[in-house]
Amino acid sequence: MFKRYLSCLALTVVLTSGAVFANDYGYSSKTTKNIVEVAQEAGQFNTLIAAVQAAGLADTLATGGPFTVFAPTDEAFAQIPQDQLAALLEDTETLTAILTYHVVSGKVRAEDVVGLDSATTLQGSDISISVSDEGVHINGARVLTTDIEASNGIIHVIDSVITP
Repeated sequence: MFKRYLSCLALTVVLTSGAVFANDYGYSSKTTKNIVEVAQEAGQFNTLIAAVQAAGLADTLATGGPFTVFAPTDEAFAQIPQDQLAALLEDTETLTAILTYHVVSGKVRAEDVVGLDSATTLQGSDISISVSDEGVHINGARVLTTDIEASNGIIHVIDSVITP
């Protein structure tokens, strides 16, 4: 019982710090900008934006939705060897599968994510969601920042690229 209490307390701190981080770096809880525009302005998703454009998904993420995007940072993409990343950007089918694996239909806020064990992605497969004293993880990728609002969805920042 006490361990569960500590886990909930730790999770509250993680979620609260994510919201504070988001506000400190100019993310607003009220925006008229779509997911693509918010990601472009953030300055830490350049590789993700390039991949979304290469896969032909920019219009969908800009005008469709609502969506929840588990967005890997440029640092997350930097973990992939350059030659593999270049090949991936050329392979539209695989790239689309990987990118849509990072997207869930609907606006799923952090407070909802922590109550889930999994979620079905637009790619069609489920991602696993785990909550521990170390934070929230999506298929092993750590959630760094939560609830970045866009006009057509929510962005949660993750520290690595996940694959189906």
